[in-house]
Amino acid sequence: MKKPRITLDTQTFYDKGHEYLLSHLSIDCVIFGFHDSQLKVLLLEWKDTKQWCLPGGFIYKDEHIDEAANRILNSRTGLDHIHLQQFHTFGDPDRERGKHQIKNLRKIKENSWFLERFITIGYWALVEFSKVVPSPDELSSKCEWHNIDKIPQLVLDHNDILKKALSSLQQNLNEFPVGKELLPSKFTMPDLQNLYETILDKKLDRRNFQKKILALGILERLSEQRQGGAHKAPFLYRFNPKKYQHAMKHGLRFGLS
Repeated sequence: MKKPRITLDTQTFYDKGHEYLLSHLSIDCVIFGFHDSQLKVLLLEWKDTKQWCLPGGFIYKDEHIDEAANRILNSRTGLDHIHLQQFHTFGDPDRERGKHQIKNLRKIKENSWFLERFITIGYWALVEFSKVVPSPDELSSKCEWHNIDKIPQLVLDHNDILKKALSSLQQNLNEFPVGKELLPSKFTMPDLQNLYETILDKKLDRRNFQKKILALGILERLSEQRQGGAHKAPFLYRFNPKKYQHAMKHGLRFGLS
């Protein structure tokens, strides 16, 4: 049976966090959502600084890295069983330039473990926008969605982490299905194409996209149609859970590029 995790208050975290958490190693998560035809990213605003950052955290000494990432994501979104992908490790010696600027604001001791050099493991996650309950952590005052094309200047190297996460997600589209985690359970073919176009930031041929996505065998067309539009009501689709899971495990060849 797992022992319950100790929740550290802010000052204890800065002063004694190294007694419970791994030193020099952190996790940063790029959480993608999709809403109103916009790819969105969940960001935190650090307390007392007005600076934005990616959701992140640290790893307990007896905790698996993936377990830590899931714990961090659950704390920020309220969701379990999130689709999670480790995509890169960031270890540039200068990646944390500027971290000492917050020392005086936070009353952090000069010898605090928090001010030492950290290597961070990058994860990206896909979540359904409507199910997320954004929640700030102990070190932040806000947790909000931002459009991918309107990202503010982030702290440390977080803009670089976000850029690499998006590139990793784009590359993944040719090898693994995307949609089940980002779209409602029922959706139209234009909805799905719009999602892919938004992630790739380019237009796709409608007939070619539909032909290729149907050939993968992961979609089921329903008898229902979306009502209320000015044009012919499109049929609704859903993902076949078993075939989708098989494609996630074994990969596929979509050939979008």
